[in-house]
Amino acid sequence: MTTKFAALAVFLLCFMPATKIEHAQASLMLTKKTKPEAKQLLTHINNDEEESFPSLSDDKDKKKVKPIKLSARTEKKEKPNSNETSSHPKEKEERKYSQSEKELLSRLVHAEAKGESYKGKVAVASVVLNRTEERGFPDTIRGVIYQKNAFEPVANGSINQKADKDSIEAAEEVLSDKNRETEAIFFYNPKTASDDWIRSRKVIERIGKHVFAM
Repeated sequence: MTTKFAALAVFLLCFMPATKIEHAQASLMLTKKTKPEAKQLLTHINNDEEESFPSLSDDKDKKKVKPIKLSARTEKKEKPNSNETSSHPKEKEERKYSQSEKELLSRLVHAEAKGESYKGKVAVASVVLNRTEERGFPDTIRGVIYQKNAFEPVANGSINQKADKDSIEAAEEVLSDKNRETEAIFFYNPKTASDDWIRSRKVIERIGKHVFAM
């Protein structure tokens, strides 16, 4: 057994580096030497090993590592400008009126502005449209015309008479044209009007026999 162990030790020593061999030899020798001698032998081997392999802490052996600088594109992705991405608000769609609304407005114009000029008829139709956009009034042509005590032709039934050509054209012009003849929301004939409240309204213009007021 001792012979086989010695042979194996010799075989391993053949393939070990010099420093490892010295450590192995030192280990064998330590078993035969005293403690002071063994300590001195280990110190000698360690010193030789340090001289054979210089420390990587030396400046000449250090590799300088340059920090990686991120480009602006890599560091942060720019957010799109809210002003650029926001879409323009849609324009208000033009209101479309039904044929029955056109006919009703034409009959009112005919009943209220009979005998008036074409301009006077357009102004009467403009008042009705102005009211649909004014607070305190219905927002439809039918609602404005049939509002209680709003127009005398509704009360006396003359609203049901067939409209003449000028009244029809005046109503169609106001319904299709954004520029109306007047901004007024009231009109009356000062010779026949008996209501004191309507007379107290601010007059902005006179067209034919009618006074138009706010």
